[in-house]
Amino acid sequence: MLSNTSVWALARSRAFARLTVVLCAFALVAPSCGDTPPIVTVTNYPGPGIRSPWGIAAGADGNLWFTNYYDDSIGRITPAGVVSSFTDPSISRPRKIVAGPDGNLWFTSDSPNSIGRMTPDGVVSTFTDTSMRPRGMAAGPDGNLWFTNYNSDSIGRITPAGVVSTFTDTRIVNAWGIAAGPDGNLWFTITNGHLIGRITPAGVVSTFAYRDIMHPRGIAAGPDGNLWFINGNSSAQWTGTSSIGRITPAGVVSIFTGAGMNTPTEAEIAAGPDGNVWFTNNNDSVGRITPAGVVSIFTDTGIGSAFGIAAGPDGNLWFTNFWNNSIGRITPAGAV
Repeated sequence: MLSNTSVWALARSRAFARLTVVLCAFALVAPSCGDTPPIVTVTNYPGPGIRSPWGIAAGADGNLWFTNYYDDSIGRITPAGVVSSFTDPSISRPRKIVAGPDGNLWFTSDSPNSIGRMTPDGVVSTFTDTSMRPRGMAAGPDGNLWFTNYNSDSIGRITPAGVVSTFTDTRIVNAWGIAAGPDGNLWFTITNGHLIGRITPAGVVSTFAYRDIMHPRGIAAGPDGNLWFINGNSSAQWTGTSSIGRITPAGVVSIFTGAGMNTPTEAEIAAGPDGNVWFTNNNDSVGRITPAGVVSIFTDTGIGSAFGIAAGPDGNLWFTNFWNNSIGRITPAGAV
């Protein structure tokens, strides 16, 4: 039986974390620090209804939706910070969540391996298939949902009605993130193959190699018409020296590094409302990279173990603090 629990409004008198941070930006070559530095404002929302939040996405209803991994629930937070939590017996270890082309929220589950659908009213449906090992998920240009099957080395497609198709290719080895590209195709990361993949809505796979692609993870379409992805590091499971990659629809790859960049395995990346790309970073920070490759890292007491990140309907970036059991909002005021 579906229940709607933990609906609460944040008390006005609560002291939430708010801090402006000024840092000099770095790219492959550090720019001059004499210019006006970027400024952001972070607001943190902890409390009931938020426990081990992982993925986050903007819904068609004007709110942010997130997965509570260890709480087996789906959360909703309004731009004003009001949280609701939805539970259902079929929700178990939810991880990634995206807005679907049908106006609903779609999410992946680890245990058992399945894909769930939730209406804005909180009604849950679950779909399973023997081929499913879902990791990343994205809404496709064809009106369907597409997902990576990490452990079964394939790409999956699910219609809004729940019909599943699976596409295999010998080059797909542990596919991780996936995103809809500006070219009408889906782009995905092949973690252990050190490749970026592309799949057409008809299921035709192409892969792109580059010497500095290393264990790519999250991927997102950028505001510049390219795809941006996070490079992981083979020397550590959760942390390591990292970089951000950019790949054009034609397959041309560029790699950018920056001081303070240290993305964990579960880091995500998203296009921001300010024309830049934002990503979750280790060491209690969030990163930003411009289309030209200039990196800025922002730290704040309201950022801790950030995993998922998404642009909200309010012009801000919203992110999940997994171990801190909170949702963060970062306002790119003054960002260039």
